[in-house]
Amino acid sequence: MTVQTHTLSNGLRIVTENMPGLKSASVGIWIMAGGRHERVEQNGIAHFLEHMAFKGTTRRTALRIAEEIEDVGGYINAYTSREMTAYYARVLEDDVPLAIDVIADILLDPLFEQAEIDVERGVILQEIGQALDTPDDIVFDWLQEVAYPDQPLGRTILGPTERVRGFGRDDLAGFVGEHYGPDRMILSAAGAVDHDAICALVERLFGHLPPARAAEAPVPARFVGGERRELKQLEQVHFALALEGPDYRDPAIYTAQVFANALGGGMSSRLFQEIRENRGLCYTIFAQAGAYADSGMMTIYAGTSAEQIDELANLTIDEMRRSAEDMSEAEVARARTQMKAGMLMGLESPSNRAERLARMLSIWGYVPSVEDTVERIDAVGLEDVRRFGAATATGAGAALALYGPAERAPTLSRLRDRLAA
Repeated sequence: MTVQTHTLSNGLRIVTENMPGLKSASVGIWIMAGGRHERVEQNGIAHFLEHMAFKGTTRRTALRIAEEIEDVGGYINAYTSREMTAYYARVLEDDVPLAIDVIADILLDPLFEQAEIDVERGVILQEIGQALDTPDDIVFDWLQEVAYPDQPLGRTILGPTERVRGFGRDDLAGFVGEHYGPDRMILSAAGAVDHDAICALVERLFGHLPPARAAEAPVPARFVGGERRELKQLEQVHFALALEGPDYRDPAIYTAQVFANALGGGMSSRLFQEIRENRGLCYTIFAQAGAYADSGMMTIYAGTSAEQIDELANLTIDEMRRSAEDMSEAEVARARTQMKAGMLMGLESPSNRAERLARMLSIWGYVPSVEDTVERIDAVGLEDVRRFGAATATGAGAALALYGPAERAPTLSRLRDRLAA
C-alpha cells in the first residue's frame, strides 16, 4: 500500500492510499475547524453547520443527497470534533467519483434555507436533550469544562440550548467564510482508489476556490482543572477523573497511551481486575489517553453505587499510584501489543485508514508509515512508563466530574492528596 499526496494551488491537500484487493473505498473531506475554533457566541455552530450540509443544495434536495449515495449501496455521514469537522462516504470502487461530487456539492453549495434551519434546530435540540439524559455521556462534557474552564476547548461541541435556538443563516455562512477555505481542507481517500483520477476530479471541483481570509488562531489550551459535582437521584454515581497529559506532537504521547492501556485499557488491566473482578464495585471502568494540538489528558471513568463511590474512587487512586511503582514488564509488553493490534486491525478498514491519513497529514504535514508508529510504540519501555506514572501522580493538573447520588464521593483535593502520598 502506497500513500500519495498532492496539494492544489489554492492549498487544498489530497492524500490517498490504495489498498489492493478491496472493491470499496472511503473518501471524505476533513476540515480544520471544530469546536475550539468557535468564539463564545458561536458555540455549537460547527456542529450545526455539519447538520445543515445534508439539508440541500441548488442541485440536490436533502432526500436526493441520501438517495444518490444509497442507490449505489453506499453511506454518507459527518462528525464534528473539537479540532475538525469531517464529511465522508463509503462506496464501491466505481462510485468514488459520485461520492466526491456529492461531498463537494454539500460543502460548496449549501442552500441554508430558513425552513430547513428551523427543522434541523429541532433535531439538534433533541440531540442535546438526549446527551443530558445520558449520564455516562454528559459527564465527559462536564469533565472537559472543568479541565479547560472558560476556554473554547472546554466548551461542549453541541453548544448550549440558548445559542442553538438563536443561530441563523448568517451565522452559518459566516463560519463557513471564516474557516472553510481550501487551505484548511484535506481530501482523504483509501481503499480501491486511483490517486491521479481523484486529483483530477478534486482540481475540477475545488480548484477554483480562493484561499479563505485569515482566521483567528484558536485560543491556546491551558489545563486548569477543578471539580464539578451534579447531584441527582440516579441508579449510579458516574465518576470521571482527568489528569493532564502530553499533546499529540509530544513523543511522550506513546508512553501516556501505554500507561493508560496497562492501567485501564482492557479486561486484563489493573483497574478492571482489581475494581471490577476482585471487588465487584462496578460494571464499567476504563482509562484512556487523549490528546489535542497543544494539550492532552488521561481520563478514567467508572460508574458505581452511592454506597461504593468512596471505595471505588480511593481504589482507583491507589492503583494509579501503585502502577507508578511496580508496573511489570509483562504489563507494559501486553499494553504495547494491544495498542499495535488495535491499530493494525482498525487499519484493515478503509474508513479508518482514510481518517488516519487525514489526521496524520493535519498534525505532521506528512503521513508517517504504520511501521514508524509501531516502532514508536515498541520504544516505550518499563522505566518510561513508571516515570510517566510517577510524574502524573505528583505533578499533573487534575479535574473531576461526578453525576448522580455523589454525596459520599471524595473531593478532588482529597484524591490528589491520596495520589501524591
